[in-house]
Amino acid sequence: MRQTDALVLLSTLAHSSVVASSQSLPRGVGPEFAKFYESKAPTFKCIGNPSIVIKSSQINDNSCDCPDGSDEPGTAACAYIDPLSPEQPLPGSATGTTNTTSALPGFWCANEGHIGSYVPFMYVNDGVCDYDLCCDGSEEFAHIGGVKCENRCKAIGKEYRRIEEERQKSKERSAESRRALLRDSAELRRKLESRISELRQEINNLEVKKVDLQRRFEEVERSERGKVVKDEGQGGKLGVLLSQAKARVKELRDTLDKVLDQRDDLQDRVDKLEDILSKFKEEYNPNFNDEGVKAAVKSWEDYSASNTGAKDDIADADIMKVLEEDGPSSGVNWAEFAEGDGSDADIVYNLEAYLPSFVRDFVHEKLNQARVWMIENGILADNPKTGQESLLVKAAREALDAARNDFSSKTSQLEEQEKDLEKDYGPDDIFRALKGRCISSDVGEYEYELCWIDRTMQKSKKGHGNTNMGNFVRIDREYADEEERVDGKSLGKGERIVLRYDNGQGCWNGPNRRTDVWLACAEKDELWKVSESEKCVYRMEVGTPAACEDLHEPGVRTKDEL
Repeated sequence: MRQTDALVLLSTLAHSSVVASSQSLPRGVGPEFAKFYESKAPTFKCIGNPSIVIKSSQINDNSCDCPDGSDEPGTAACAYIDPLSPEQPLPGSATGTTNTTSALPGFWCANEGHIGSYVPFMYVNDGVCDYDLCCDGSEEFAHIGGVKCENRCKAIGKEYRRIEEERQKSKERSAESRRALLRDSAELRRKLESRISELRQEINNLEVKKVDLQRRFEEVERSERGKVVKDEGQGGKLGVLLSQAKARVKELRDTLDKVLDQRDDLQDRVDKLEDILSKFKEEYNPNFNDEGVKAAVKSWEDYSASNTGAKDDIADADIMKVLEEDGPSSGVNWAEFAEGDGSDADIVYNLEAYLPSFVRDFVHEKLNQARVWMIENGILADNPKTGQESLLVKAAREALDAARNDFSSKTSQLEEQEKDLEKDYGPDDIFRALKGRCISSDVGEYEYELCWIDRTMQKSKKGHGNTNMGNFVRIDREYADEEERVDGKSLGKGERIVLRYDNGQGCWNGPNRRTDVWLACAEKDELWKVSESEKCVYRMEVGTPAACEDLHEPGVRTKDEL
């Protein structure tokens, strides 16, 4: 196939802009050049060189008379005039040599029933039927070598229209998929904006809450400084006495527990000895005349008789009750003697509680002086100096810390969400809907994976682990120049979206891996091709609806348009 895209494009424009009667024009003249050949004048002016005039009969006489080749629109006589031709003298041409541009793009094939197009002059009468450009076979009019090209435009045009119809439907489906992505992206953005608004309101409320909890904490801490009795010997003299009493009771309980263990061990030994002696008494031979044995048996009988009716020992249950830990239901409830939440001692010894509110500020300074004196003399406890906190102070501090942590967490979330809102997600924010989704393709011994706006991976099928090929950095645009494939799985020609993934896993003795992901329009997300353009630099070609153009958007061309 010898199709030239430029000729196809030019022929389409010509076919749609001017319609001329082929019977009134010389062979090979395209519609847009008809005005130069319609005159009935006996002479013809070369299109690119109007000063050169030749006879009309010299048109298509298989002799190149015009320096720009315009006198031979239907033959190959001027095929040597081309920018890529070797330089040969050609007087009158723009360059003075054959290395110039022909005034005509090629031989015009009308291709009725299909689309008219231009055939390069070198293909005219070369003995080859170029049906991909000239389906009506008119470029081989001279039947060189006996070649006669039949007109296949009806069949070719029908198949072309079928393919174009399917391509159009595919484009419509792709455009609808794109619009669905846009709806999803808009909804995600709306939710994100709503969440940001909520976080800002929550942070404002937490600011007020922090101030209030800070004030409450300071008030509770200040009020708790007036407690007389404190836990674990901290604070005033009564607190020390309480701590010592509690420690002494614990010491006595531990000692009793040890004595009880020793008693049980001794009782076990006595039981074993009594058992031995009982067996000895029963089994010894009274006829055996041994005074020592008889004395031992007599002593055992006296011991057994003396223990009959002995006093009962202290019940183990009573001892175990004494050994129980102190608490509300057993022993001493030390909590009743320590500080509490709103106990009578709080009211009795918190002197400020007895003052009416209208005189509290007036005498506050004097009371503070008195409190300092009492603390210095061990009557009141200075809680901040002890390293211990009351339950009220602890609760107030925990509430304040929780509010601070919540405030810090919400602030971090807000910064992250605002950063995400400002992030570039491509045209119309469309890649926001794809973020986090992954597609993959098997290529040789590896599986390649693309995760949108995240990372690219190379996964070994032989269990050798995964390799990070790059992390998403930004969205760019570059120009692609590739031939269109029949199945549509190619980049085509035109500006394309390119996703940059950098700073992947380092290569052995090389740079960090990176991947350029080129996108083209497709009905669904699909990884078409993976290649390594240079060491540790990869290229992925991907089809996705996100790269399509909305068919209803005016003035936007797609890569499928001619």
